[in-house]
Amino acid sequence: MNHPSPDVSRGPRAPGLASLILISSLFAGAVQADVKLPALFTDHMVVQQGRPVPVWGWADNGEEVTVEFGNQKLKTTARDGKWMIKLRPLKATYEGATLTVTGRNKVAVQDVVVGEVWLASGQSNMQWSMAQSAGTADEIAKADSKNLRLFYVPRVKANEPAADVNASWTYCDPKTVREFSAVAYYFGRDLEKALGVPVGMIHTSWGGSPAEVWINEQVLNGSPDYRRDIMEKFAEQKANYETALAAYQKEKEAAEKAGEKFDKRPPGLGWKPAELYNGMIAPLIPYAVNGAIWYQGESNAGRAYQYRSLMADLIKNWRRDWGQGDFTFLQVQLAPWDRNKKRSLGEITREPVESDWAELREAQVHVAKTLPNAGFVVITDVGDKDDIHPGQKEPVGARLALAAQAITYGKKIDHSGPTYKSVKFDDGKAVISFNHTARGLTAGKPATVKLTAGDVAAVTSPVTPTVEKGQGAVEEIAVGSDAKLTGFAIAGEDRKFVWADAVIRGKTVVVSSPRGGPPPRAGAPP
Repeated sequence: MNHPSPDVSRGPRAPGLASLILISSLFAGAVQADVKLPALFTDHMVVQQGRPVPVWGWADNGEEVTVEFGNQKLKTTARDGKWMIKLRPLKATYEGATLTVTGRNKVAVQDVVVGEVWLASGQSNMQWSMAQSAGTADEIAKADSKNLRLFYVPRVKANEPAADVNASWTYCDPKTVREFSAVAYYFGRDLEKALGVPVGMIHTSWGGSPAEVWINEQVLNGSPDYRRDIMEKFAEQKANYETALAAYQKEKEAAEKAGEKFDKRPPGLGWKPAELYNGMIAPLIPYAVNGAIWYQGESNAGRAYQYRSLMADLIKNWRRDWGQGDFTFLQVQLAPWDRNKKRSLGEITREPVESDWAELREAQVHVAKTLPNAGFVVITDVGDKDDIHPGQKEPVGARLALAAQAITYGKKIDHSGPTYKSVKFDDGKAVISFNHTARGLTAGKPATVKLTAGDVAAVTSPVTPTVEKGQGAVEEIAVGSDAKLTGFAIAGEDRKFVWADAVIRGKTVVVSSPRGGPPPRAGAPP
């Protein structure tokens, strides 16, 4: 991996990073005599258990480098200023140890523990901090654990793959957790409790970012569709931006020359494909991880069908570049949002309508079903129709942790609510079967829900319930046969959707037209 280009943009959590990168490149000749490690190798780091552990860094060409950890001692030689070794798989331990790297100088990384390491990435709902989330004051106050450790990647855009980031590992405590991703924190907290090993969370996200900025440029250029729809479109946007910027500069200079006030904002350039992969993913590779959690899609909803291939290619891209097989990748489905229209629930649900967000959720399901070790969690019951950033993040992290326990760690638990399995048509009705039915389907009205591994219910009321751990169970209105449901739509040959009659029958839902008539057509869109 090459050192980063000096042409780097910084987010608000990366003050001075571009200058640091530029200075380091200017004085590279002066510091290369010292063995140097990336920021991921700092005190309090978490090493992934059960996998080979790459350790890498920089040194003079030809310099011998020795790495020692536990009872392992390995040697290598720097080539082209870089070196890497792989520690043999390690067993989890809460007891901190020292990782020592020796060349002409010695670097000692203190308090290194072995456990589980996960990435957390996406856009604003993953970036949303504990301080911004609802009802977190008590949780922040008690979030004090050396068993959960945090690494916050600064928001940095780069034109070429960067070699390092300006960050370090920290313990989870009330100070460090405030600005950390709430979803990542709750996920890590629950995972550490469930597995009984240290957990390290690497958070790397940026609000508003579309998926294509998190993908390697070679992947995007390697697809005719992406070249046309993403790369060439950005080239056009950049040309228009440069024209607009030149006009802006000319107008500004004329105003200043005339002594006139000029407060017009300069034009902006949209997201450049691959720039966050370069600045915020590439520097993390090949640090050993066991999986990734991903909360993104809002910025791709207008191209929802494309997301099927784009998201699949992102996952394959990351797995290939990390070089450690098909590690787990868990997506968060989008929560409901009424695009700031402030409509009542009755207005929203008056009749079925097309939804690009619903189509993007379907794309997320498609990706999870077609790739190995992939999954998703549903959060339509804990969203906020009037806020694109739902305040409740604890149930999101909790559901991701349940999914990880089942998919990654093989625990035999009910980690999901019901998901579509199949449909049969009989006597003018559609009989829908589901996966993950646990003890059976339940229709409930809004209530506070305790999400546990063995007690998953289908909350089917159109009103958004609140969900908090440890506060009771679903308030039932009907269980089993003839439990009436809302939210199902149906279409016949005319392809016009209407709200359907739907009832629970055992572990199935029977859907029929309120007007009677012929059975629904299997090919009708959802």
